[in-house]
Amino acid sequence: MTARTIVITGASDGIGAAAARTLAAQGEHVVVVGRSAEKTERIAGEIGADYFVADFAELAQVRRLAAELREKYARIDVLANNAGGIMGARELTVDGHEKTFQINHLAPFLLTTELLDVLTASRATVINTSSVANSLFARLDIDDLDASRGYSTNRAYGNAKLANILFTAELHTRYNAEGISTAAFHPGGVATNFAADSTSPMRLAYTSFLKRFMLTPDQGADTLIWLANGTPGRDWAPGGYYAKRALAKANKQAYDAGLARELWERSAAMVAEASDKLDPRA
Repeated sequence: MTARTIVITGASDGIGAAAARTLAAQGEHVVVVGRSAEKTERIAGEIGADYFVADFAELAQVRRLAAELREKYARIDVLANNAGGIMGARELTVDGHEKTFQINHLAPFLLTTELLDVLTASRATVINTSSVANSLFARLDIDDLDASRGYSTNRAYGNAKLANILFTAELHTRYNAEGISTAAFHPGGVATNFAADSTSPMRLAYTSFLKRFMLTPDQGADTLIWLANGTPGRDWAPGGYYAKRALAKANKQAYDAGLARELWERSAAMVAEASDKLDPRA
């Protein structure tokens, strides 16, 4: 059987690295994407994978990543949008967007949409790493996606994780008939470094004795690997939000088709505006 090409972002550490190791051991052609050149190269060397480096806090790097992937791979069978994290005080990126929203949502939105022709031709599966934070903290204001009002680290993170689910649903609506299958999932409380730079109270759980009671990265990667290895429509229903290999209940806003559609349109406008700012001819 021909190895599939599986691109995993946020794969230099945590559940992304765990999933990369497992899928590479299963004989898949894994492509590792990370922010740290040193850590990404180390994981790639360990498992014999290709690798790319991109910082999702800069959308120009996401566009460059998409162009490099398009150039090198005629097929992408699975795209796992796993990069993300919870941040600290409100901060704008060089593109002018709230950092939590950009890294967790706008960047994977841009990467996915830049690769749509490859993904549709490959009849690919697109997997988005979300979080139970979508239910605990999110209250998405479509008119304030950059969180200029009432910012908190937890709400910003919850909104971004809700956006992952809304994006999953709208990508399914728009492109499932063209061959793309989508899923979002909650990995569980995993003992990783994803909250290391955060000022959120959640950081305490990841830096205290509580960490010993959390899932290992291998355990957290289980649902991602299950989705990647499963057959959409047979093993899991495309467009859904999963936890522990089963459909899970999300924030009530996650089921608002109108909100999902509007988020897509506004996200497309936001990444286009970021591109225009870099082009003096625009």
